[in-house]
Amino acid sequence: MDTRAFITGVSGLTLTPDESAFLRAQGPWGFILFKRNVDSPSQVSQLVKELRDCVGRPDAPVLIDQEGGRVQRLSPPHWPIYPPGAVFGRLYDADPELGLTAARLASALIAFDLTDLGITVDCLPLADVPVAGADAVIGNRAYGTEPGKVAAIARAVTEGLAQGGVLPVLKHIPGHGRATADSHLRLPTVDTSAAELDRTDFAAFRPLADLPMAMTAHVVFSAIDPAQPATTSATMIERVIRDAIGFQGLLMSDDVSMNALAGSIAERTRAIFTAGCDVVLHCNGKLDEMHEVAVETPMLAGRALQRAEAALAARRSPDVGFDRKAARVRLDDLVRRAGEMSA
Repeated sequence: MDTRAFITGVSGLTLTPDESAFLRAQGPWGFILFKRNVDSPSQVSQLVKELRDCVGRPDAPVLIDQEGGRVQRLSPPHWPIYPPGAVFGRLYDADPELGLTAARLASALIAFDLTDLGITVDCLPLADVPVAGADAVIGNRAYGTEPGKVAAIARAVTEGLAQGGVLPVLKHIPGHGRATADSHLRLPTVDTSAAELDRTDFAAFRPLADLPMAMTAHVVFSAIDPAQPATTSATMIERVIRDAIGFQGLLMSDDVSMNALAGSIAERTRAIFTAGCDVVLHCNGKLDEMHEVAVETPMLAGRALQRAEAALAARRSPDVGFDRKAARVRLDDLVRRAGEMSA
């Protein structure tokens, strides 16, 4: 089956007949899961299998946002709580090696949780650098406010994910940290100078430019393109993401259904591809919108196909020698220490 250049969510715990028919007909490159798709380990594993069966590709990527903290789609009683990114930042400030160790351990444990279910991609790490006065949508999800520290912790997170056999998605390139609005709700505009953005926000992404996949920010950077958010801006994608930052991997949009974007779902989808994204992401599981996305989405081909194939080829087998129990004990100890630091 030909593969179409989009990633889609679905509506519930199992596929409806209409969803199955849609997926078989349209062949999306990948899938993304949310809390509405999660009940128990056996149910999630079965849903993942059904999704891949529909497109006839056993390696079709299945994504999830499993950061820890308030962005965690898998949660108790079946899965443990993980700390938000700011915990790693606090440890890093006390001792950089402790912060990096905690980040690696947490992301490795998350990755093993995911591979148990057949999920192969985590939308992590964040390289967003928040500033005072920014919207709380990033908040304690961020690793810190200094680009070098953020990049170092983000790198450790990717190393942990790789141990568990899970691919990373770098987000939200080229930076959501300065946004004064939640792009789920409305379009943020950042008025910072291009030179300052390059020194801070973009600088956190530059050391991570070799990662296989990244997700765009629905944010306007007025000093570079005052008219369009990065997701639909050819200027931002070509001059900043591909050139100044140097990211050459598979570039996916953030969710096309978020309120930051203007126009119909079809118009948004066309704009995303025109700007230079390789893959469009649609998350809410609404079948009518899924059809709109599919109609406007090309088959995965050319450079986008090469990037997609390279991304999947970067996935490593899980480390069979990883001691999950010992890692959890060590992580819990480090999280306690971080709590004591902030008390």
